[in-house]
Amino acid sequence: MERCPWCEGFDLYRAYHDEEWGVPLRDERALFELLCLEGAQAGLSWATILRKRAHYRRVFDDFDPQRVAAYDDAKVAALLADAGIVRNRAKILATIGNARACLALREGGGSLADFLWRFVDHTPRQNAWRTLAEVPAATPQSEAMSRALARAGFRFVGPTICYAFMQSAGMVNDHLVGCFRHAALGGR
Repeated sequence: MERCPWCEGFDLYRAYHDEEWGVPLRDERALFELLCLEGAQAGLSWATILRKRAHYRRVFDDFDPQRVAAYDDAKVAALLADAGIVRNRAKILATIGNARACLALREGGGSLADFLWRFVDHTPRQNAWRTLAEVPAATPQSEAMSRALARAGFRFVGPTICYAFMQSAGMVNDHLVGCFRHAALGGR
């Protein structure tokens, strides 16, 4: 069975690739979690975040935006002391700020899912890359998403982070055409 080459050699990557990466995700809490974890990954490998993901879920209250938005200085200090996550003050504060921005979207009558999925017209884009070298690091859609998220108060949402998010959340099908998941997710 052929897979995208980036997931080889690491069981956790392979399971993530086979079961999650590229599957359209529309659940509000799950999208919030993924957006925050993609931001936490900035400058690190995704493997680092995958290894820490279960702990992130525990200490960030399963990424419930309502609860995360209420974090105070004592909670920030506890998170900074927790070796089970990336102990970067800016990234921790960004997660809290992103929760508040998510709640502001809701208060304005919208949802994070609608806000994010509009950048692909609410339909996953089907790409037909044959090699990893063809896959872009960012696209006009991820650049537009990045700008819109920043205007809405989100942080750690640059165009490259947004494109990685779009790939993970199934907004784009970037499995290579030879990968068994490409066709399974709607590719031709």
